[in-house]
Amino acid sequence: MGYLNLVAGAIVTIAASASAQDTLGLANGYTTFQTSRLKGQIVKSSQTLASLNSSASGFDFLPFDYLSNLAFNGAHHLGDVTLRYRTSNKSTWNSVDSASARKPVTPLAKLAPGVVAGSDLAPTLRNGLPFKVTREWISLGEDFSLRVNITNTGTSTLEFGSLGLPVSINNIFTNRPAEETQDKCSFADPYIGLHAGYVRVSHLKGTGNALVIAPLANTRFEAWRFLPEPIGNFGYQSQTYEGNYEWQIHSLAWAQNEWNSSTPWNTPTSKTLIPGEVYSVGLQFALADSIQDIENTVSKAGIPLSVGIPGYVVPIGSTARLYVNYTSDVKAFSSGGAFTISSPAAAGGAYELTPTGSVWGRARLDLVYQDGKEQTIHYFIPKAAPATLGDMGNFFTTFAYYNDTSDPFGRAPSIMTYDSEVNAIVQQDSRVWIAGLSDEGGTGAYLAAAMKQFIQPVARELSAVDDFIHDTLVGTLQRDGTLGVVASSFFYEPAAVNYTYSSALDWTSWTSWNRSRAYTTRRAYNYVHPVATLWSMYRIARDYPEHGLRANWQWYLNRAYSTTQYCLSNKAANCDYGLVGLMGETVLGELLQDLKRENMTTEATALEATMQYRAQLWDTQPVPFGSEMAWDSTGQEGVYYWANYFNLQATATKAIDSILAYMPTVPHWGWNGNARRYWDFVYAAKIQQIERQLHHYGSGLNSLPMLSYYEQHPTDLYALRVAFAGNTAPLTNIAQSGFASAAFHSYPELLKWDPYSGDYGQGFLGLALGQCVYIVNDAKFGDLAFGGDIDKTASNSTAVVVQPKDALRRRVFVADLGLKIELSAGAIEKVVYDKTQKEVTLTVVPAVTADALSAAKAVVWLKQPGTSELAYEVSGAAKARGGWESLFSEGVGTVKIKKI
Repeated sequence: MGYLNLVAGAIVTIAASASAQDTLGLANGYTTFQTSRLKGQIVKSSQTLASLNSSASGFDFLPFDYLSNLAFNGAHHLGDVTLRYRTSNKSTWNSVDSASARKPVTPLAKLAPGVVAGSDLAPTLRNGLPFKVTREWISLGEDFSLRVNITNTGTSTLEFGSLGLPVSINNIFTNRPAEETQDKCSFADPYIGLHAGYVRVSHLKGTGNALVIAPLANTRFEAWRFLPEPIGNFGYQSQTYEGNYEWQIHSLAWAQNEWNSSTPWNTPTSKTLIPGEVYSVGLQFALADSIQDIENTVSKAGIPLSVGIPGYVVPIGSTARLYVNYTSDVKAFSSGGAFTISSPAAAGGAYELTPTGSVWGRARLDLVYQDGKEQTIHYFIPKAAPATLGDMGNFFTTFAYYNDTSDPFGRAPSIMTYDSEVNAIVQQDSRVWIAGLSDEGGTGAYLAAAMKQFIQPVARELSAVDDFIHDTLVGTLQRDGTLGVVASSFFYEPAAVNYTYSSALDWTSWTSWNRSRAYTTRRAYNYVHPVATLWSMYRIARDYPEHGLRANWQWYLNRAYSTTQYCLSNKAANCDYGLVGLMGETVLGELLQDLKRENMTTEATALEATMQYRAQLWDTQPVPFGSEMAWDSTGQEGVYYWANYFNLQATATKAIDSILAYMPTVPHWGWNGNARRYWDFVYAAKIQQIERQLHHYGSGLNSLPMLSYYEQHPTDLYALRVAFAGNTAPLTNIAQSGFASAAFHSYPELLKWDPYSGDYGQGFLGLALGQCVYIVNDAKFGDLAFGGDIDKTASNSTAVVVQPKDALRRRVFVADLGLKIELSAGAIEKVVYDKTQKEVTLTVVPAVTADALSAAKAVVWLKQPGTSELAYEVSGAAKARGGWESLFSEGVGTVKIKKI
């Protein structure tokens, strides 16, 4: 969802006076430094960091070009310090912030070896403090470090309940054209893992060097706090400037006050200092050769490195591996009863973690090393994937099912946005699309319910979705016999409709569209959701013909095709934003493949021409990821799909590099595979604010190009780890009740799922199109399975036996062969890959769950990226529909695929 472009242009005029203060003292110049890998400048007056560059490329991770506009009180910079303290006999916390009222700091008279600059911060802190704070910038070897020393100078014991080091980078997109944003800006993503925590900073392009900010010595990384700051003239905390965060070493004072309603990632702590005691903390800055080299750089920095495979979302009934690399051995493990944990000797050097079933949701693994360092690894444990999907499908087609046929907006029957906080359908919202079954914020529930049927069709749920299509999608969303999709079926116009609008809502903003505005059909993004819904029902009608839908499969397929072409053909004549990548448009690729399989040559040729026009346009653009926003993570999926499809590899590579920049892998379920989004809470959530979203729909959708890329580069395990994490992420949004939230609030005062279902369905679409079992033989880790468990008793050196545990259970990719296998229906119960014979044997069954429809047959499709003719022999199936048809005559079938 995106309308922030309507206000972004005004940002440059807001609070311009703030930048005129120059309390940093920039006119007094800079101190320069250089290591073998990093170079930069320190502001002489404030001794905060002004620039931090790669010595090799010259790329600056800090906003040096905007520094003069960020020199006012309240704007934080690297080198600033925030604290909360109290004396031992008082309960009130006192706050101190070196950025709040700046004055030139006092340079230290004597600097230790390697210290480039040092200062006493007393002038820029409050008067009369019972402690002293000094700061040192240290240049040693390849790296550069910040050290902060706190000395209790009073006569009483002091307790520090908060100690924070702001991390400000160049994430300011305001006033920058797309190319400049790509060239100059960076992203920061945290791993909040105590002594093993770090912040990874990547260049927007996804190429070149990356930066690792790691703990110095025994510094903890306990929490990640957003820093409230003046808006300035770049629109702080806006779509074009996410803002700054703080590395919290201790957080007890926040946990006892502002954060007392949330469950923190780590146990909050404080630090006690007796009179005369000195406490030193700090950060070290290390340059990584590339984003893919970040983990190696972490190890070189001397902090524990953990790698979870397949990731940190572990459904009940599955097993995950954890590889630990550190110079000190693990002394103790604790998971609060969430996992049973095997020793590394039993799993080829990895700990194996199996959920006990006693914990659902967030889980934490606490590690203590022999040298005393502590690490936390953050997991999420959902129910088994099919059970999770079953809950979601049932919830949305019952509790979120709207059947009031007297509704004046024509929304019945439908599956609508749901508010889990009040346990009710959202029948009205001043952001009208949320209650209007369109835009992303209003489609999430029905799209998720429809795509769930593609994975796991249940008769009652199918009827609900089918009725929605025939009675509401056609007639209300696609009005007056046209194929145009309205922006919202709900609107605010009291004179035009007999409806009681809530007086508790503000109907005066631009979001409360009248009927004329709501019924516009020009927004291209609105078309993917109904197309995906129609395509899903085509696949049901085609593969489960014994279950009678209200139309035949040809009707659903033709309407999906016609709706797509109405919007996107003729050079996007009928739609705005038709020439940018659309969220979820991988489904348009599936649609094209099915048109070809059904020998609908005329339609397939026309759709292919539409997509080729768009792809060739993107191939001429330096930054082809346009959107309604100044910067976005939504266009990359569509740009990649069609650039790759038409072999425009330079553009496809741009898309992958871009995704790698904003989609990290770290030992935390929330950030692992999390594609960067931080403004859609404003448009699709109940708690409306600019805030880093965890597993918003970007995670599932951006996983699709990464999975495709991996399938073409099957030795790139890093790509698979990122991709699989993002693709599995939509499982975490689904509550035990089956309700699915738009995203998780990452601010430490919240740390909870948003009460609105909002735009969840787009991420679930990514899961549905991407779930697959990946069988990998890695040079470092050996035989691995993503989306399944290796049966160790049945496997040996020549054969790998895998039990699928993913949500779909109809796709397998064998990395050694570069081969992808997909079933049109039913489920894969077991996979055997014979390495010597180059043969894959599938045991297939009619249904994935007991309540799902059973298929009488399934088509098996083979795909080998980059290969036009597949050199495989398929037994147990006959040629049909672009693949091989397998029958379930005995309730189970066997399909063998052998490389010739």
